[in-house]
Amino acid sequence: MKTVLIAEDEKSIRDFIVINLKRSGYDVLEAENGKQAVDLFEKDKDSIDVVVLDIMMPEMDGVAVCKYIREKNAGVGIILLTAKAQEIDKISGLMSGADDYVTKPFSPSELMARVDAVYRRVSLLKEREAQKADDKIITLGDFSLHTQERLLFKNGKPIELTQIEYQILEFLFRNPNTVLERASILNKVWGHDYFVDDKVIDVNMHRLRGKIEDEPAQPKHLVTIWGMGYKWIV
Repeated sequence: MKTVLIAEDEKSIRDFIVINLKRSGYDVLEAENGKQAVDLFEKDKDSIDVVVLDIMMPEMDGVAVCKYIREKNAGVGIILLTAKAQEIDKISGLMSGADDYVTKPFSPSELMARVDAVYRRVSLLKEREAQKADDKIITLGDFSLHTQERLLFKNGKPIELTQIEYQILEFLFRNPNTVLERASILNKVWGHDYFVDDKVIDVNMHRLRGKIEDEPAQPKHLVTIWGMGYKWIV
């Protein structure tokens, strides 16, 4: 059963989302504040596929919940609900590990398209991992990527990655010293039918550099090729 955890303090909006999720075949867990969302996630984290979080919630805001969940589970999909005036919070949420965001007010079709896309990506990743019989390792210089366990090591020390960061890095590792266009990265990681803001790519690349580069402001490995895309330099 595909399961979504929705955390939204406004009951009318929460009910609206729940109705549309159930119509689309999802099992739904409801939380009216951030603390309740964390408690529900802890109880059912093995069965939850996607988490939808409003940014502005009492007791614990959506960004804090996002960061907590991402630290506990790198594979679950996370979508933030934001208002147009919450640009800073939107970026903070993406930096904390969210996969996507939807700006209020939104239509049922837009929300469901994004939930479906995140769910498909999460499911596909699980299927790929289940099909791998051996732990394959890609080694590039000081870095080694364990593709089955989805682990990155730098000089033998582990670096924690979100599912999006891992998918981007694996694509780069499988194509070293090659310029990968933004469109190629979008299609590979998010899928052809996924509508993603350019900020999502930029934030994930910025976050990756912060984790892997000795000097993120002057990257030696994950470099931007202006007007074209990104390249992993060995």
